[in-house]
Amino acid sequence: MNKLSHFDPAGSPRMVDVSEKAETKRTARAHAFVRIKPAVLANLPNNPKGNPLEIARIAGITAAKKTSELIPLCHPLMLSHVDVETSIEADGVRIYASAVTTAQTGVEMEALTAACVAALTVYDMTKGLDKSIEIQDVYLVEKTGGKSGDFRRS
Repeated sequence: MNKLSHFDPAGSPRMVDVSEKAETKRTARAHAFVRIKPAVLANLPNNPKGNPLEIARIAGITAAKKTSELIPLCHPLMLSHVDVETSIEADGVRIYASAVTTAQTGVEMEALTAACVAALTVYDMTKGLDKSIEIQDVYLVEKTGGKSGDFRRS
């Protein structure tokens, strides 16, 4: 099993030194699902706060750019691109977030943060209609680049 790199030899948390790593193109794509009752989904276009899906998309993009401020040991990254896609399904809203950079470390946390904050924003914009909304299935779909190579969820 690989050793976790966010701990020093004494077991204290630390930020990983990536200064010796090569800058390479890295991508990541993450997923989240917001389970919402059909009656609430039908009312999304009439939301008095605005279009929840468009606001969630912008919130997710903003969150990706702030990941290092939210997750203590994440490196601040210059992101080349961030995108958040939302789609309405029969039982909720599916979210995919992607991030791209050319850097010394990956963008998995940025993609995951974007997906989570987009899901939280959908919840925030619809909670007045239903408190039982659930955020589910947050996970990394795929990542490319870096020393550990590519990963794709099967």
